[in-house]
Formats: sequence, structure tokens, C-alpha cells
Amino acid sequence: MNRFKKSLLTGIAGLALVTLSGCSNPNTITFWNPLTGDDGAYMDNMVEAYNETDPEFPVEAVISPDMYTKIYTVMNSGEGVPDLTLIHADRVPGFVRLGMLESIDPLMKNNTDLNADNYLEQAWVPGTVDGTQYTIPLDIHGSAMYYNVDLLEKYGVSNFLEDDVVTFEEILSLEGKLDEGQYAINNALIEWTTLANVVNRGGSIEQDGKPTIDTPEMKEVVTQLRQLAEAGLITPNGEDGYAIFQGGDVLFSTDGTWTSTAHDSVETLNWGVTNTYAFEPGTFNNRSSAHLFSMLESEERTDEKEQGIADFLNYVRENSMEWAKAGQIVASRDIFEDPEYEQYPQSFFTSSEEEQESLHIFEYEHYGYVEQALATVLVDMIYGNIEIEDGLVQAQRQVEDLVAQGGAGEVEAEEAEE
Repeated sequence: MNRFKKSLLTGIAGLALVTLSGCSNPNTITFWNPLTGDDGAYMDNMVEAYNETDPEFPVEAVISPDMYTKIYTVMNSGEGVPDLTLIHADRVPGFVRLGMLESIDPLMKNNTDLNADNYLEQAWVPGTVDGTQYTIPLDIHGSAMYYNVDLLEKYGVSNFLEDDVVTFEEILSLEGKLDEGQYAINNALIEWTTLANVVNRGGSIEQDGKPTIDTPEMKEVVTQLRQLAEAGLITPNGEDGYAIFQGGDVLFSTDGTWTSTAHDSVETLNWGVTNTYAFEPGTFNNRSSAHLFSMLESEERTDEKEQGIADFLNYVRENSMEWAKAGQIVASRDIFEDPEYEQYPQSFFTSSEEEQESLHIFEYEHYGYVEQALATVLVDMIYGNIEIEDGLVQAQRQVEDLVAQGGAGEVEAEEAEE
């Protein structure tokens, strides 16, 4: 790593002096991941199953809730760098810019099945920077929209699902028609839904590398959401819209692909899954991210261990049906094209080329800042607590400050990501 790039890391690493665990072992593959939820158990199952094959280099999985802080720290010191990491898609550009990632070309040479043709394109592309491949994908995960079958039938609007895209106009048509205490949509993951609709309107969250929140497209989306709130169609501010959906009083819930497992555990909830609502049926996107396997820059990783890493990743490629149980959209073509995968609700998002193309991953380096700044004002704008114009100006100023400051916000912005 050159001196300039290393100096960029110094300020970040100094933010947290942490006790590191799972440092590189010459006889094992040390694998850091941020899977602190239920999905971590499914990953552990895959790792355990792989180790039972008696590989030359068994895998030691280390779950770290503050993984990115630890990454910056070990990269600054050059000591304790893990052999393998699982990072989010929007981390790739910045890590590459700082010289933190190694190309995975050696892995692809060690096992020729680790190639773009064997993975979902939308998951493979975020790992490509300037023609070099830096990651192997595990999954795509992001927003989905769940619906209450019984409520759709009750209100005679099951036809909303005929084209797999519920529109704002259709939702607005329910104004004044719902029983007291019942709602058309909730506010779960509302930032993600908003960003997806900005893309639907042809907008972007960056221009020439600079973050953009205060745009005509963002204003149009937030204005539409406020109209829904004013019509009493969104769950009340301050209440848990996710829980209200599970309680049977919301028609559409915009939460994550992984929450299908939680919805399935509610015996009284008769639900299905479709795309995030949009302005028109022909243009829709589902805000997504991806978990990507990567190798941090390290002089200690041997050629033999890289072969072991390739063996492990190919095992995951062939055996990640277990990962589907976590509600994730598995990136391996072997899995998502397997008829067995159709039993999992998230298979909806790979069921056609159009659905696959809807999985919009924000690859912008400062995506985390954009979401963080938007989240500080979005709910207040939607529920009328602040004027939309004022909120967008405030968010734009905040995201520009975060980018200018660097470091701290970058570490903090990602930790809530699934």
C-alpha cells in the first residue's frame, strides 16, 4: 500500500482502538463477516458443512458488529488482516480507491467456475472496478413489498397485483375506503423505497462523484409520499408499521427480503411478495445491496491459502441453498435456477429477466452518507413536520458535510445494513 493511501486510513482507524479477534492463522481461513442477525446462523451452518468435508484449510467465521471499524484498523496497522471478508456492494469503490482490496483473479484461476456466467449479473457487476474484479457475490438483499392477501380481498383490490407493480395512483384510490386503524402502506425502510422511486423518475444520488439529495426527482417522490400521509394511508408517525403489518392491519409492507422468514412465523398472516410500489407499472426498481466476498490487501496470504479460499467459495456457490433460508436472493446461478429455490419467496426477484433487472444496487462510494442524511429529515417531510424544500436543503448540506469530513460517518453509516 503506498504512503498516500495509507495516510488516508490513519484518521479513520484512529477513531476506534478495538480488540481484534480471529486474526489470520496459517492453517485456517479467517473469515470476517457482519452477519449479526439470524442470517449469521445460516452462514455458520454453511461454514460448518464445508469444514466437515475435511478441507486443507478449514474456515473460521468471525462475526463482527463493528467489522468495518476493525477493517480500517487492521489495514492501517498491517497486522491481523483476515484472509476473507464479506462486505457490502457500496464499500467496493472506496476500498479499491484506498488500495485495500486485492483482485480475485487468482481465485478465478484456481477455480474456473468462479466466473461471471455462474452468478446473477446484478451481484457480479458491483465488484468490477476499472475492468478488474475484486469480489465474488454471495447474494442480493434489499427492499421487497409484502402484501396482506386477506385485506386485498376485503377491499376488492387484488387486481392491483395483476402486473406485479402497485402504483401510487392505485394506493391513493383507497383514500377514505379503509376501516379505522387499517392502512394502505407502512413506513418500514421508507428511505429505501424513496431512493428506489428517485431512480424510477430518472434521478440519481450523485453527479460527477458528488452526492445529490436536493433534486427535482427527490422532491417529486417525497411530495407523493406526503400526499399518501395526508390521506391517512400510511401508518402513523412514531408507530411500528412493520408490527402493524404483522398484526394484519396494513395492505402493503415495504420491508426487507430477509423478513419473509419473520412474516412466515405469524400464523394469522396470509401474505405474498411483490415489487416496491412505483409511479407506473413499466418503470420499477427495488433498492438492493449485495454481500460480496473479498480479500483485503495482505502480504501474508499464501498462494496455497488462496487455493483454499477458492475451494470454499466454490463450495458456497454449489451449496448455498442454505443461504436462501435466510431470505436472501442467492447470487449463485446453480441455486436461483434450481426448482427447489422456488419454494422461497425471494425467488420472485429472479423469476424473470425483468425482475432481475429491477434489483438496483447503489454502487456510489458515499451511498451510506446519502442514506444517513436523508433519514434525518425524510419522516418529518412525509408527515408534514417540516417543509419538503427545507428538508431537502438540510439533507443536502448534511451529506456534503459528511463527505467533506470523511472517516467517521463512513464507518457508522453501514453498521445497520443487513
